[in-house]
Amino acid sequence: MLTRLSGKGRLKILSLALNNVFYDIERFGVRFVASPRHADLLLVTGPVTHNMREALERTYAATPAPKWVVAVGDCGAGCGVFAGSYACVGAVSKIIPVDLVIRGCPPTPIDLLRGLTWLLGRP
Repeated sequence: MLTRLSGKGRLKILSLALNNVFYDIERFGVRFVASPRHADLLLVTGPVTHNMREALERTYAATPAPKWVVAVGDCGAGCGVFAGSYACVGAVSKIIPVDLVIRGCPPTPIDLLRGLTWLLGRP
C-alpha cells in the first residue's frame, strides 16, 4: 500500500495510471491509500517547498515501520526546474531518507512499475 504526496498534476495522473487494466499494479499487492497510517510506501512526486516540509515530516513519522520512500521524477529527485527557487527546501532526500529514485520528467508509468516492483523484490 502506498500514499502519494505533493507534486505536479501530470505525475499524479501517471501514478494513478498504474491502477488501470494495462498496468494493473494491484496484481503485485500494491494499492493507493489515503492515510499514511495504512501505507508501507510514500511516493513523493515533487520538490519539497518550505510550506510542505512539515507536512512531509509528519507524514513520514505517521507511516508505520518498515516503510519505503520513493522520490519520483526530476522534481522529487533534485528539484528539477525548481532548483534554486526561493520556495524550495530541496530534494526529498534532504528532508527524509529516500529508498528509491525514479528519474524522468515525467517518468513513464512503466518506469514507475519497474521501480516499485524492484523495490518489492519481485521480477
